[in-house]
Amino acid sequence: MSTKSAKILKDHQLRVTSCRRDVLDTFLHKNIALSHSDLEEKLKENFDRVTIYRTLKTFLDSDLIHKVLDDTGVTKYALCHHDAAEDHHDHEHVHFKCDVCGQTQCIAETSLPQINLPDGFIIKEKSLLVQGTCNKCSN
Repeated sequence: MSTKSAKILKDHQLRVTSCRRDVLDTFLHKNIALSHSDLEEKLKENFDRVTIYRTLKTFLDSDLIHKVLDDTGVTKYALCHHDAAEDHHDHEHVHFKCDVCGQTQCIAETSLPQINLPDGFIIKEKSLLVQGTCNKCSN
């Protein structure tokens, strides 16, 4: 069992199960946004699609991961990089999709610009996808 994943799960008051540990280990190892099918392909020997889906839902509800939208129309998920003790944080940062390798990743250091909407409009969430060539593919 990964000590790091067990600690993260406990910090988020989640019970440590083999599926939760393996899904979290996959996110930690890959360090990119992953879809349900990405996880299913990696973990299909040990867990069925419903178990993986429920794990993702639990992680979302516990603010351990957030949704990442890219141009494929497939929902992807990425680890949140914040302290579990924080009362509130947002996921409003840039996401970058590489045209070469197809991977989408969070660029948490880059926040989204302020958006001023007309009266009566209420922002629920903001996202910004930047596309180009990632640092691994540009070398």
